[in-house]
Amino acid sequence: MRRLMICLILTTGLAGSCDRESVNVERKQVFTADWESLKKRNPSPEWFRDAKFGIYFHWGVYSVPAFANEWYPRNMYDIKSAEYRHHVRMYGEPNVFGYPDFVPMFKAEKFDANKWADLFVKAGARFAGPVAEHHDGFSMWASSVNPWNAKDMGPRRDLVGELEKAIRKRGMRFVTTFHHERNGLYEIEKKGGNKRWTGHYEYVKKNFPELLEDPNRAIMYGYMPAKEFFQTWEDKLIEVIDKYHPDLMYFDSWLDEIPGTYKKEYLAHYFNDAVKLGKDVVVTYKQDDLPRDVGIEDFEKGRADKLTDFVWLTDDTISRGSWCYTQDLGIKKAMEIVRTLADIVSKNGQMMLNISPMADGTIPENQKQVLLEIGEWMRKYGEAIYGTRPFVDYGEGPTKMAKGGQFAKMKGGYGPKDIRYTRKGKTVYAIVLGWPGENTEVAFTIFGREGKAGNIGIRSVSMLGTKEKIKWTQTEAGMILTTPSKKVDNKAIVFKLKCEGNKKGF
Repeated sequence: MRRLMICLILTTGLAGSCDRESVNVERKQVFTADWESLKKRNPSPEWFRDAKFGIYFHWGVYSVPAFANEWYPRNMYDIKSAEYRHHVRMYGEPNVFGYPDFVPMFKAEKFDANKWADLFVKAGARFAGPVAEHHDGFSMWASSVNPWNAKDMGPRRDLVGELEKAIRKRGMRFVTTFHHERNGLYEIEKKGGNKRWTGHYEYVKKNFPELLEDPNRAIMYGYMPAKEFFQTWEDKLIEVIDKYHPDLMYFDSWLDEIPGTYKKEYLAHYFNDAVKLGKDVVVTYKQDDLPRDVGIEDFEKGRADKLTDFVWLTDDTISRGSWCYTQDLGIKKAMEIVRTLADIVSKNGQMMLNISPMADGTIPENQKQVLLEIGEWMRKYGEAIYGTRPFVDYGEGPTKMAKGGQFAKMKGGYGPKDIRYTRKGKTVYAIVLGWPGENTEVAFTIFGREGKAGNIGIRSVSMLGTKEKIKWTQTEAGMILTTPSKKVDNKAIVFKLKCEGNKKGF
């Protein structure tokens, strides 16, 4: 919108002549900054639905203290917090050594974008990318909008740019995630006339207000008038679009705090950039921060509890607790992640898994090992994940979620009595979330007379990962098969069912 206004001014003779190519680009605009226009596209393109699995990473200045979690920048200024006590013990009072003083310590000296991208490919990821800016106000790209950026400070490298080249070179789609809507430190009026300070650094304002007197550091703290912050929020996004053209842009919570005008201008710019490049892009959101027919709903550390008629995303983390690296970070087993991925895909979702690199750019060995184990499983059984679509229902078995949504937790883990279904055309994949035992009967009741797939006939049954012939029969109770005589996989096993058509045209 701003570029269009500039061109209109120039072509009216108020200043010089407008570049012909720039005018032509503007004439190619398809989307305008209003919801009706922005809804005129497919928010869930086929590449995204086919990809299923991606990787991103919380890595930034907050990785330097490596204590508590990625909210260290906020909590170190809270004089009642464990982060404050740790900070004083290790570095001194925050008004002597503040969060901006960690920036020179964030050197990323061991970071190699190509090695990271190679690992993501081996893990089976089809899309990947960085947290481009977290709540802390530090941009991981070469920014002319934000002086606090990785090219001009800290690593003195365009980290987003290096990753974009390495990831695309290996055939993956490129992701950038944004959390900076939380950064803005401006005063708002609540109901009843009371005022409070917003933003990630509200404890700076409360306990160390003298730190905001430095105008340069105040930028990092997001301390500026609301309208200026909103414009900066948008300008950062447009800069990343124009420089790196991401395939997927993810937004954390608090997007509802950004006025609609700025969101719509950003979205129109992003969608028009995609049209210009001839590609389909994805925007994600949480809660009700965007209309569902504009973006993809994301369930942080959660997922749907049933098969949905809309496409969605889960962003979860390889770790237990913090999203960023900490010295005591616990790591999940690959088995848990594989089983969760199967559950997500069966319900019309996709997974974006977070990893937690160290400040120097090292991905810890325990995280690498989990990624490699996931990749090994995906190479054997990815046929049941990539490019699939939901079956008539997501699955069966005793392990169910009490409810779906954000931070939806499940009691216990999945086991061999839990089955999840996906399909490609008339081929159905039955993913059993564990090893039932050798020569053990397994019943798929969905194919029984009372099941949702009771009118679907099965022509043949085979098992991925083994050449052993599978004994099976279809009865009124369901499809009953016998597992092989040797264990095939402990994480999850996959049976491939070639089916016949039915009255519904399956």
